[in-house]
Amino acid sequence: MIVAGHVIVATENNTVYSLDLFTGSVVWKVHLGDPVDASSLPCGNIRPVTGITGTPAADPASGRVYVVGFLRGQHHMLYSLSLVDGSTVWQRDVDPSGSNPAVQQQRGALAIASGFVYVPLGGLFGDCGAYHGYVVGVSLNGAPAAAYLVPSSRGAGIWSPQGVTVGADGNVYVVSGNSTSGSGFGNSNSVIQLSPDLQTVRSYFAPSNWAALNASDTDLGSVGATLLSNGLVMAIGKDGVAYVLRAGSLGAIGGQLVSRKVCSGAWGGTASSGSDVYVPCADGLFALSITASSIDIRWFAGSPVLGSPIISAGAIWAIEPSSATLFALDPATGHVLFRTSLGSAEHFSTPAATDGFVVAPAGSSVVAVSVVG
Repeated sequence: MIVAGHVIVATENNTVYSLDLFTGSVVWKVHLGDPVDASSLPCGNIRPVTGITGTPAADPASGRVYVVGFLRGQHHMLYSLSLVDGSTVWQRDVDPSGSNPAVQQQRGALAIASGFVYVPLGGLFGDCGAYHGYVVGVSLNGAPAAAYLVPSSRGAGIWSPQGVTVGADGNVYVVSGNSTSGSGFGNSNSVIQLSPDLQTVRSYFAPSNWAALNASDTDLGSVGATLLSNGLVMAIGKDGVAYVLRAGSLGAIGGQLVSRKVCSGAWGGTASSGSDVYVPCADGLFALSITASSIDIRWFAGSPVLGSPIISAGAIWAIEPSSATLFALDPATGHVLFRTSLGSAEHFSTPAATDGFVVAPAGSSVVAVSVVG
C-alpha cells in the first residue's frame, strides 16, 4: 500500500513499517504484539507464525491506517495507527461474539467507507473447526462493532484476499465460500449485498449448483465481487465460471444476467476499468469485456498464473507467485511489456502503484520499479 509518498508494509510477525517511497529507508516501524505460533492451530498454511495477513486500509484525510493483527492467545485485534509515526490511536478486538478465533482467519483486505472500517473473516486453509463467514464493521472512532454472520451452520467463510467491495452508494458486497455443514443453503457460495451498517441483507446471488459447489469445495468466494461503472457486478470462483449480476438486485439463486465458463479456476483479486475486468486464473490472466448480456474474452496470457492484477501507468501489473516474477502487460493485447524477477513471492502477492512507481512485495523484501521515462 502506498500513501502520501510512503509504502506501508505489514508482516506475519505483526510488524508494520512505513518506508520512504524514493529511498526505501524506514520512516517508522511498530510491533503490535507477538503473533500466533502456527503449530498451535488445528490447520492452516501460513507458517511458522501467523499475524497480519489481510491488506490494511488507509484514510489519508484523517492520517490513519487500519490493520488487523492475529495475536498470541489467538485473538484478532484491529489497530488504528497514525500515518505520521505509527503510534496507536486506538485498538479493538474484532472477534465476533460466539466465534472461535483459533479457526477464523483474517485474510481479506480491509475497506473504509460510510464511517466504518470493514473486516472480513473466514476459515483457515483446511476448513477445520466450527468457523463462519463474518464481516465486522468498526466505526472509525473505535466505537463498538457491528457484525454480519453468514447464516450457514458451519463454513461459508469470507476469505478472498480481495476482501470487501463497497459501492458508491455505500452498500457492502462480499462473496462467501463453501459451507461444510451439509445442512442447507445458508448463503454459502453467494454474493451478498449488505447495508452500510451490516444490519440488512439487501440482495444476494448464488449459482443454481451451489450444493454441488459445497460438496466439491469449489468456492465462489475465492475472488471478491467486482463492481463495474455500468451498474453491473461480476463474480467468479474456483470453477472458473463468471457471473454477471445487477448491482442492487443480485438475482437470488440462479438469477444471473449471464454466465460463462472463462478459465480453469480463479483465485485472488481482480482489476477493472470501465466494462473490462482482468481476472487471475490458474491458467493465466484473462481480460473480459462485460455487458448485461455478454461475457467476452478479449485476450488471455499464459503468464502470470494466479497473479492478482492492478492497473497503473498504462499497463496491467501482476506478480506470478510460482516464478516470483513481476509482469507488466498491454491492456489491449495482453502482450508482455516488461518483466523482472523479484527473487521471492508469496501466494496472493499483489503490487501497489502511485505516480512514477510500482511497488511489489518480494518475500521479506520490497521492490520498487520506476515507470517514468
